[in-house]
Amino acid sequence: MMTDGSPGIAAWIWFLRALTVFNVAVWLRTAVALQRDRALQGLERRDYRRRQLILSALFVGGCAFRSIFPRADVQRICLYDNWLSVVLIGRAVATIAELAFMTQWAFLLGESAGPGQRDVAKIVSRVLVPIIAVAEICSWYAVLSTNFLGNALEQSIWTFASALVVVALLSRERGARQRFVGIATALIGAYIVFMSTVDVPMYLRRWRADEQSKRPYLTFVEGVRDAGFHRVVTRDWDPWREEVPWMSLYFSTGVWVSLWLIRAAPARRASVTLGDENVTQSSLSKARG
Repeated sequence: MMTDGSPGIAAWIWFLRALTVFNVAVWLRTAVALQRDRALQGLERRDYRRRQLILSALFVGGCAFRSIFPRADVQRICLYDNWLSVVLIGRAVATIAELAFMTQWAFLLGESAGPGQRDVAKIVSRVLVPIIAVAEICSWYAVLSTNFLGNALEQSIWTFASALVVVALLSRERGARQRFVGIATALIGAYIVFMSTVDVPMYLRRWRADEQSKRPYLTFVEGVRDAGFHRVVTRDWDPWREEVPWMSLYFSTGVWVSLWLIRAAPARRASVTLGDENVTQSSLSKARG
């Protein structure tokens, strides 16, 4: 292990390691708890939680990998000099994890939607994953070409998709679920503010600087070759300075939301809140019988 570099980066490395252990432990604890409570769950509720658990595993696992082997894609910087730190592997893991995370939200909205075909939550649930698939394409464009404009487009699309989630939640949830909607709206609202004022402007600023300096971009073939082999190992603070805030929030709050969706998110409108660990009367009667 390298011993040189910034003390701030060294502390950040240990923070990410501790965060990874904590997140994986919480997921395992949740999986055990759901297995233990299977007898008290109806078939629909059990299927809902099982799917959310699998999707969350993909996101938690992907974030764990990226926490252990952090890298900044376009800059090609990483913390460890090994093949697991290459950009192609990290971006592929991120793509799977991010699609799984948005599928969690799509699944939630689809379950909570009303019967009408024009229900806002139902419409949003159907377009979320395709929208994020476009965002992933923009991300891959940025990675392979080293053009930060792709990142700016990617993060703008994520911001738009998050706003759609808020609209869908507010359109459906009332009464006993208002607490869930309030918390979710606050979290997503903070995310939208961060993306609009920090993340997207950061990538636009980098893109403008590259344009002014007439920096050449890579072709597709050049990008694949470069992303598969080229990496710059550094633990100096300056190259990571703008990456640390969003990565820290992503691998902590983002993962916690994914874990929260397993249990705390409502399923169908006719069902009770998952986070209260209640079950339907039919499920209780079946379990007692």
